[in-house]
Amino acid sequence: MMVFTLAAHELRRLFLSPLAWAVLAVVQFILAWMFLAQIELFMQWQPRLQQLDSPRGLTDIVAVPLLGNTAIVLLLVVPLLTMRLISDERRGRTLSLLISAPLTMTEIVLGKYLGLLAFLGIMLALIAAMPLSLLLGGGLDFGLLAAGLLGLALLLASFAALGLFMSALTSQPTVAAVSTFGALLLLWILDWAGGLAESGESAVLRGLSLLRHYESLLTGAVDSRDLAYFALFILAFLVLSIRRLDSDRLQN
Repeated sequence: MMVFTLAAHELRRLFLSPLAWAVLAVVQFILAWMFLAQIELFMQWQPRLQQLDSPRGLTDIVAVPLLGNTAIVLLLVVPLLTMRLISDERRGRTLSLLISAPLTMTEIVLGKYLGLLAFLGIMLALIAAMPLSLLLGGGLDFGLLAAGLLGLALLLASFAALGLFMSALTSQPTVAAVSTFGALLLLWILDWAGGLAESGESAVLRGLSLLRHYESLLTGAVDSRDLAYFALFILAFLVLSIRRLDSDRLQN
C-alpha cells in the first residue's frame, strides 16, 4: 500500500508543477494540429479512395500517423517529466530521509514510477480521445487502433523507466533530462543504423530498436516478441534504479 501512497504523492507533486500543465497543454496543441492536418488530407484523398476496391480508412490515414507522430513528440517531452523524480530528492538533500524511511528501495522506485505512469496515462487518454472523436463522422478499425494505443502505452512506460534510472544517477535534473533524451534518441535510431550495418549486426541493432518494435504494433501486429522486448526494457531499468538507490543506502 505504501507504493500507492507514494505514487499518489508523486502524481500530486507533478500536478502542482507548472511544467506538468505546460507539457499537457503544449502536447495537446501540437497533436491537435497534426490531427486536423491528417483529417484535411483524408478529405482531399476521399474522392480517389472511393474509386478503390479496398480503400484505406480513417484509422490508417488519420489515427495511425497521429500515433506515430505522438511518439516523436513524447520522445522530447518525457525526459522533462522524469528529470526531477529522484535527482530533485538528491539535490534537495531529502534522498537520505527517503531511503531511511520504513520503505524498501523497490517501493520507492515503484511508487515514483507508478505516479509518473498515472500522469502519462491521463495524457494517453487525452490523445486517444482524438481518434475516437472520428466515430462522430465515420467508422474506425478498433483492432488497429487498440494495437497502436497499446504500443504507445508500452513506449511511454519504457521512456519513463529509462528516465527514472537517469534521474537516479545524478543530482542535476537538467543532466538527467539531456541524458535521457540522448539515450532514447540512440535507441530510436538504432533501426536506421541497422540498415547500414552487416546482416548479423543489422539484426541485433534492429532487435534493440524502440522504433522497430513500436512500428510493428502500429501496423496492428501484436507480436509476443515486441511485448517481451518492452517488458524486459522496463524491468531492466527499474532494477537498475533499485540497485542505484540501494547503493546510496549502503553508502549512507
